[in-house]
Amino acid sequence: MTTRVFKRKIYDKILAWKKENDGKSALLIEGARRVGKSTIVEEFARNEYKSYIIIDFNKAGSNIKSLFDDLMDLDFIFLTLQTIYKKKLEVRNSVIIFDEVQKCPNARQAIKYLVEDGRYDYIETGSLISIKKNTENITIPSEEEKIQMYPMDYEEFRWALGDDVTIPMLKTFWEKRIPLQAAHRDAQRNLRLYMLVGGMPQAINAYLDTNNFGKVDAVKRKIIKLYEDDFLKIDPTGRASKMFMSIPAALSSNKNRYTPTTYIGAVEEEKRIELLKALEDSKCVNMQYHVNDPNVGMSTTANFEKFKMFVGDTGLMVTMALWDKDYTENIIYEKLLSDKLSANLGYIYENIIAQMLTASGNKLFYHTWNKKLENGEVDEKHFFEIDFILSRGHKICPIEVKSSGYKTHASLDDFCKTYSGRILNKYLLYTKDYAKEQDIVLAPVYMTPFL
Repeated sequence: MTTRVFKRKIYDKILAWKKENDGKSALLIEGARRVGKSTIVEEFARNEYKSYIIIDFNKAGSNIKSLFDDLMDLDFIFLTLQTIYKKKLEVRNSVIIFDEVQKCPNARQAIKYLVEDGRYDYIETGSLISIKKNTENITIPSEEEKIQMYPMDYEEFRWALGDDVTIPMLKTFWEKRIPLQAAHRDAQRNLRLYMLVGGMPQAINAYLDTNNFGKVDAVKRKIIKLYEDDFLKIDPTGRASKMFMSIPAALSSNKNRYTPTTYIGAVEEEKRIELLKALEDSKCVNMQYHVNDPNVGMSTTANFEKFKMFVGDTGLMVTMALWDKDYTENIIYEKLLSDKLSANLGYIYENIIAQMLTASGNKLFYHTWNKKLENGEVDEKHFFEIDFILSRGHKICPIEVKSSGYKTHASLDDFCKTYSGRILNKYLLYTKDYAKEQDIVLAPVYMTPFL
């Protein structure tokens, strides 16, 4: 299989850190397994420094890990690392990379003193960084700056396919507020391709190498198995793994919240919180919380007991949704790509929107409320829902999602009637072309990053 280093937006963020900090802090890049952290960091080190050392703590032996147990002699530590890795370090022109640093908590704690020493730069990568066992016996260094790395976003995906035109053109259509017309069909198909392949670099690499969805699916299954193994190490009972694998079923049920007991049975509250924290810390999921009072500062009125979970990568979610056998035939992917599979894809569109909004720097919130009967009483069995709410300035933007071309928006209408003074823009995201209906913007899903 061809080895490719894909263009990633996070590169510019790492470069800004290097220029602005000049060794005064370390950089921690946090993200799920297999999103490409190690690859982009090594590419950065190769391009921006005279030399570098990568310490992969997944592979490092006790002789390397033990170096960080005693920091009294930094000269000895640096000399040992240069000898083992056969790399010469240059003062203020070399970087030492702690890859999967959660595997060596003492190395992470040592960052304070290594940065203080000032000879070299330090970049850490990790997943499950905040899990209790990885932090309980160490002091987290204040000299550590964090940035999140996500699966490749839609624009990065198009770059990987050799296309640097589509996203800027879509943005132009969005800014001019005009429909794509004849170009909409191709734009929608391009988005479905991204939904099926996903943003994991290994899956994209397999697609470029083989143009075979079956091969892509096999790669995604290996990544999902890796996640399952990670969850089993955290929770040997298998409950964390079950919760992760249940996300497609939970979303497709169209319930207004994720209910852990449905999938793992009764569990003590403390354990339930611990399991959910592990899922969130894994960065494999995007958490969305119910906001009780939809207004600016939604975190202050969020109900952390009422939430939904989305899979961090929609390509992985598609494979998880088709997990009923050991592999998925090309024909199913082809039908999904051509939009001819008679399956309710609403939850997959919600997942890709959640992924796109998260990649654009948005926290995820939603709001539900009971409908009212004709006599004015509350209907306990039926409810309205705003799928996503964005905070923009001192206003909010409600979003209703439709996986089809239907333009009905009863939830959006009722919400806007109640909170009219708080609303900046109203959006309905669907599969048809851009349009406007009075003061509601009807936008195709592929325009989500521009909201």
